[in-house]
Amino acid sequence: MNVKIVENEKELKDAFSVRRTVFIDEQNVPEEEEIDALEDESTHFVSYMTGVPIAAGRFRIVDGFGKVERICVLKEARKTGSGKAIMNEIEAFALGKGLHKLKLNAQTHAIPFYAGLGYEVVSEEFLDAGIPHKTMIKKI
Repeated sequence: MNVKIVENEKELKDAFSVRRTVFIDEQNVPEEEEIDALEDESTHFVSYMTGVPIAAGRFRIVDGFGKVERICVLKEARKTGSGKAIMNEIEAFALGKGLHKLKLNAQTHAIPFYAGLGYEVVSEEFLDAGIPHKTMIKKI
């Protein structure tokens, strides 16, 4: 498994391909909500297994927090450690930027995954793209 910071158009297309499969095809998120106006100001990450893109995510700096967004893993690659690997790479990137607080909006079914990585719930449940979420934070 190889997690990369997206550096070129092919890697960005690979990241978007994973996001489309997970969020648009599996979870029925409208494409205009998934691929949004914040893409150009984000740092994108993509994970490959034997050259095939299997996981993706993006990162932005918002109000002094590192904001972790759009974390997803293809169904066939779940439970392989690829989600944790991409999160570790994003956290290392944030530290490299001098950030020590991270925030994310977790789908409620994914809260145990993020809690296992040290994130804590700090909000009530809310809907994003019709999916229940809670905000979580972590100090790194």
